[in-house]
Amino acid sequence: MQALNTQALIAVIGAGAMGVGIAQVAAQAGHQVRLFDMRDGAAGEAIANIDRQLGKRVANGKLDAQDRADIVARLRPADSIEALADSHLVIEAIVENLEVKRGLFTQLETLCSADCILASNTSSLSITALAAGMQHPQRVVGMHFFNPAPVMALVEVVSGLATAPGIAQCVHSTAAAWGKKPVHTRSTPGFIVNRVARPFYAESLRALQEGAASSATLDALMREAGAFRMGAFELTDLIGHDVNYAVTCSVFNAYYNDMRFQPSLVQKELVDAGHLGRKSGQGFYSYAADAAKPAADELSAASQVESCVLEGSLGAAQGLIERIKAAGVKVIERDGSGVLRVGDAVVALSDGRMACQRSLQDGHRNLVLLDLAKDYSKATRIGLACAQNTSREALDQVVSLLARCSIKSSLLADIPGLAVMRTVAMLANEAADAALHNVGTPTDIDLAMCAGVNYPMGPLAWADEIGLPAVLQTLDNLQRAYGEERYRPSLLLRRKVAEGSRFHD
Repeated sequence: MQALNTQALIAVIGAGAMGVGIAQVAAQAGHQVRLFDMRDGAAGEAIANIDRQLGKRVANGKLDAQDRADIVARLRPADSIEALADSHLVIEAIVENLEVKRGLFTQLETLCSADCILASNTSSLSITALAAGMQHPQRVVGMHFFNPAPVMALVEVVSGLATAPGIAQCVHSTAAAWGKKPVHTRSTPGFIVNRVARPFYAESLRALQEGAASSATLDALMREAGAFRMGAFELTDLIGHDVNYAVTCSVFNAYYNDMRFQPSLVQKELVDAGHLGRKSGQGFYSYAADAAKPAADELSAASQVESCVLEGSLGAAQGLIERIKAAGVKVIERDGSGVLRVGDAVVALSDGRMACQRSLQDGHRNLVLLDLAKDYSKATRIGLACAQNTSREALDQVVSLLARCSIKSSLLADIPGLAVMRTVAMLANEAADAALHNVGTPTDIDLAMCAGVNYPMGPLAWADEIGLPAVLQTLDNLQRAYGEERYRPSLLLRRKVAEGSRFHD
């Protein structure tokens, strides 16, 4: 079904940050927009604020003055909800309360024409539940924008049990016409993004709880090795721990306490203390005016490494070898089990086992495990873990080799999967389960995670790049190490490995 043309009147209910942003997006796309809020004067104030923000863009040379005037001219406050009766699409962005939203939709159903689409910007409520009891539930759909709506590209188009496929497609096409990147998803808890993103926070929180490294070190690894824009602790401080913890609890409860979504006691303690992040001045980091952000831990080395021996392939870390060669280090290559010998050290990419366990099982002395990096040719920091019997001299040789490649080394406690590897494996696993349950296609799931939360790569495409057997092995080893259902591999991942296929074949 085609997008609504620009002659279609768009109504937005709720003049908070999300409603105002959505109204601006629709007006910028050429639609006449009516903005309504129950609070007297709120809609008019919101439009005036849009005008001021657009004025800043004009002053910065990012927007033409006439375009600003045209956009603002298309925005009008509505004095009453009855003034929205001739709308073609109504998008509500009011309080996240099921009964309040239901009441609004019931009222709109009596006001608007039968072909008017009723959309909810809800981030967590069931579209099926919102439409239940309505005379025409087929026209109710989710249209979940991300904040700030004029900037963020993603729109999750959410179909409830009764949503007509043509309605969902019309909204999808309309969002695309508005310059957004829409994805289709079913009305399941968390939709795509708020479900699939849970491991990003959860694995860093667990690593911190287990004393693997400091929050600053773990954040630095996610940025400098994983290529994420922010680490989990920086990001939750920005979001607000009350908000992030509440979403995790909501998803956990909605999935009947599935341990994959278990909330963190570390984060709960911050919430209980009122340490909510930036907005309270204290979270994992202090935001006081005179506070300095703590530095990530970094190893130094005194050794000089001129050569190393590669036995087999390092798998997803093979790109590191070209960087080592470019640094002038001689690499002797021969057949083997996939390790790099650096002086006395044996270096291998993490496979989800602890270094102490792998040293014992594989018979390696002086074992040093490498964490995953998104791109070993560009990574500026890599996490390492050692078996207890690894000598300081052997570790020093590995650190020296990485330093010669301009890579910083951060030592983690000997935890399964280190930091980036376990996080990416768990993100891919949750994305695989979402695809298995028809929450979204692999393509839409990857697009949602890139456009909605700025991941450097979709988790399913990333798993394809690492190699699905390696991801499955990591998860199997994590599950064995912890003995928890939290790390159970997705059936779809197991199937793909058995078939010898990929998520994006």
